[in-house]
Amino acid sequence: MGSAVSSLSLAGFTAPWFFLYLLIVAAAVVVYIFIQRSRTRRVLRFANMPLLEQVAEGRKPRRWRHLPAALLVAALALLTTAMAGPTHDIRIPRNRAVVMLVIDVSESMTATDVAPSRIIAAREAGKHFTDLLTPGINLGLVKFSSGATLLVAPTTDHDQVKQAIDRLVPEPRTATGEGIFTALQAIATTGAVMGGGDGPPPARIVLESDGKETVPPDLDAPRGAFTAARAAKEQGVPISTISFGTKDGVVEIDGQSIPVPTDDESLAEIAELSGGQAFQAGSLDELKRAYATLDQQIGYQVVRGDASAGWIALGALALALSVGAGILLNRRLPS
Repeated sequence: MGSAVSSLSLAGFTAPWFFLYLLIVAAAVVVYIFIQRSRTRRVLRFANMPLLEQVAEGRKPRRWRHLPAALLVAALALLTTAMAGPTHDIRIPRNRAVVMLVIDVSESMTATDVAPSRIIAAREAGKHFTDLLTPGINLGLVKFSSGATLLVAPTTDHDQVKQAIDRLVPEPRTATGEGIFTALQAIATTGAVMGGGDGPPPARIVLESDGKETVPPDLDAPRGAFTAARAAKEQGVPISTISFGTKDGVVEIDGQSIPVPTDDESLAEIAELSGGQAFQAGSLDELKRAYATLDQQIGYQVVRGDASAGWIALGALALALSVGAGILLNRRLPS
């Protein structure tokens, strides 16, 4: 009964007109009060007052004599609420959806500000995200550096995605826009062949990167990241970005130490332009938490479901207590 009671809801009734029956319950309460008062007046009118006083001294009115009736009224009110069809939010796993995981593999990902390195942590967290997703989701993988490559087309075989993540290695330069455009193309292709619903399946891009786009240097260029984000918005595909790393990141290239701070601002702008959400992660644990949050948003959908069970359980309990109290206190059923 505990789980049923915990789902009590007073929102979204499917048949609110049932509450009109509460007028009958209220009328019954008025009639009960009237009968009780009338009974008291009749007793006082015809009773022998000296004798009544002697009896009253030996038999005080019972304080709880009206409890059975009160419980009966409560039961009727609770059961009426149940009949009105209350609903509540229910989270159910998505089965018809496409998620593209787009991971930056530029040389800046070799920085060790996140132990043991950004790229190794990214691989571990990416596989963790893959394990979290509900099995019915079509998951794809894109890597980007100087260009973008579709490593795994959207599939429900998540082990295939994990194997591809394990093979990610750093490469030169950062073409964030190309990564987004490649993911959008994969989503469009999958949506064109996927059935089981009206219109294309819901889709989301999860973009993990640590630095600013370098190819092209202008993010508003035709193949730039901001242009790609606007294209995603037009296609109804929000981009959730994860800025991974710290401002203190450094990589060694040709014997030189080159700072590679995270570019939180441009990644946040990509998310905003596309209608998605931006995350920042400066450690592996933070990255896993970001992915876990995304799983809750992406892997499930919220629908309205029946919430009458809790009200029925409480109504039945109140009715049973009313009967029990009537027998114990008044030696009869509630009336």
